[in-house]
Amino acid sequence: MRLDRFLQLNSPYSRQQIKRLLATGQVSVAGCFVTEGTVEVDRFIRIELEGRLLQEAQGYYYMLYKPAGVVSATEHPEHKTVLELLPENLRDGLHLAGRLDLKTTGLMLLTNDGNWSRRVTQPESTIPKTYHVTTKDHVAVEAEDVFSRGIYFSYEGITTRPATLERIDSCHSRLTIHEGRYHQVKRMFGYFDNEVTELHRESIGDLILDPELKMGDFRPLTAAEIALF
Repeated sequence: MRLDRFLQLNSPYSRQQIKRLLATGQVSVAGCFVTEGTVEVDRFIRIELEGRLLQEAQGYYYMLYKPAGVVSATEHPEHKTVLELLPENLRDGLHLAGRLDLKTTGLMLLTNDGNWSRRVTQPESTIPKTYHVTTKDHVAVEAEDVFSRGIYFSYEGITTRPATLERIDSCHSRLTIHEGRYHQVKRMFGYFDNEVTELHRESIGDLILDPELKMGDFRPLTAAEIALF
């Protein structure tokens, strides 16, 4: 939102009065005096008018180790949700920055910052996501090459972006993808009629699941981790 619009909505002053207040240095944003009303502001920035605090909303950012059997939602009629893994006093306003299937484990992100979560999840984003994959049968010899070229999904009429497959052993591998299509990893291995029996997300971009976390645990992200997106 533009700063002048924010001031109109959150003060008793008219548009002309706000222009004068801006021009005379009566408005500060993030501790700096601002004279231009066209400056864009969001809900996570400190705004003062004539020395009075108008806004000081705080952003919350959490890393969570999702267990299997917990649904990626803020509420659900049948299953426990990832939000319920957090204490009640921390849940207000949080949403999920991306999802995992019911049986999939690993790194999930929760926040109340919509702009931040959109940067993580927007469809045009090419942020890599890495998964540890366990399959029922041996991974096909040609899988690495096929994944790197992309697989056509007829339901959506799209071809997946090039993905990187790293073999660990015959039935375990590490797959890095750059998008998040519906059941994408399972469908990619399904191209070879190979069932994914376990799926675990290890990282999103440069953010790696904290090895100190146990299933169901969470912790706040550090400032450096928040700045990755």
